[in-house]
Amino acid sequence: MGRAGRRYSHEGAWLLAAPRALAEILSVKDISGRKLFYVHYIDFNKRLDEWVTHERLDLKKIQFPKKEAKTPTKNGLPGSRPGSPEREVKRKVEVVSPATPVPSETAPASVFPQNGAARRAVAAQPGRKRKSNCLGTDEDSQDSSDGIPSAPRMTGSLVSDRSHDDIVTRMKNIECIELGRHRLKPWYFSPYPQELTTLPVLYLCEFCLKYGRSLKCLQRHLTKCDLRHPPGNEIYRKGTISFFEIDGRKNKSYSQNLCLLAKCFLDHKTLYYDTDPFLFYVMTEYDCKGFHIVGYFSKEKESTEDYNVACILTLPPYQRRGYGKLLIEFSYELSKVEGKTGTPEKPLSDLGLLSYRSYWSQTILEILMGLKSESGERPQITINEISEITSIKKEDVISTLQYLNLINYYKGQYILTLSEDIVDGHERAMLKRLLRIDSKCLHFTPKDWSKRGKW
Repeated sequence: MGRAGRRYSHEGAWLLAAPRALAEILSVKDISGRKLFYVHYIDFNKRLDEWVTHERLDLKKIQFPKKEAKTPTKNGLPGSRPGSPEREVKRKVEVVSPATPVPSETAPASVFPQNGAARRAVAAQPGRKRKSNCLGTDEDSQDSSDGIPSAPRMTGSLVSDRSHDDIVTRMKNIECIELGRHRLKPWYFSPYPQELTTLPVLYLCEFCLKYGRSLKCLQRHLTKCDLRHPPGNEIYRKGTISFFEIDGRKNKSYSQNLCLLAKCFLDHKTLYYDTDPFLFYVMTEYDCKGFHIVGYFSKEKESTEDYNVACILTLPPYQRRGYGKLLIEFSYELSKVEGKTGTPEKPLSDLGLLSYRSYWSQTILEILMGLKSESGERPQITINEISEITSIKKEDVISTLQYLNLINYYKGQYILTLSEDIVDGHERAMLKRLLRIDSKCLHFTPKDWSKRGKW
């Protein structure tokens, strides 16, 4: 497999693949007498899943799953399986306390530099259920501690509850997507029509996102499609970068096609065919041929949990170029105009979590380093003030300060300590961050969506 140390399995069987990488086989197909196995690498993201030949599998080392104990019966009727006391206790106590005290949101904290190397960030957050590459709030899981799902939200959460996962939805079903001048290899399952999943390439119009089964179909469509930008209102333009606001009710077809495309690269979100409760903000790059989609984020028209982002995605050809942070920054600029604080809907993908953690860190450090002392005393700022300036929700501000290991408790007050390493690292990062939102170029008027007539 070429992935030493990775584990992989098929419909329950676990195979040890060379060089000693365990795989789960999800499906088998026969093409011209040649068997192919669809494998999932255990403990790794599903975007690494792939079809492999039997030569890459060590079929002598198959591990079959242990059968679960049968449900005991009482008076001939099925009863409840007794829970393991050890498991129950573990589930309940697996909550790690914060490494530092949580400051009051209104208590001022002094900010001063610290000489010497930065200490390692060790702030673990409450609710952590499994290990992650990043520290912070429990953004990898929204499971309740007692295993009981919360009541469904009427306004339209996009979080996938995993209750309907099966072998089909665990497997990538689209081989390749052609979008404008790019060919994209999907990472995850997306519910495109089944007749399209057998095609070697799925062709999409890059302006209206309508899908076709062949290049000829796409070319015929392009002669009739007069769109050269996403439908909706252009609310931001600076240089070649533009943002378009799309109403999920007024532009239902485009919004649904956008969700289908995005689902190819988002594993933790489900698909909403009813796009009415959502607004979509599409970022584009302009050239002589039109406005080409780079990425997007969606948000609920009404959110009871202060979510300012439901789904967020930068398409693979544009990743690692600063566009992800630009999307995040734009979402907070909208929150500033609305006079609200916001947070993204959890769980975030691994890449989304990295982007948000980096954005929060840079934004908060920018505020702290810009503070000036008055009357020779150390500058002071509260959590509430940071939240109001940045529109970042207070919980995210606190978790980021803990992640950066900046909070210290000294002589009855909270101190934010900026080490030389933190300052130097921040300055280097900001030199690389060339793309920024210019609030002067934003033309946005928020609506009161509580009046359903505006939907």
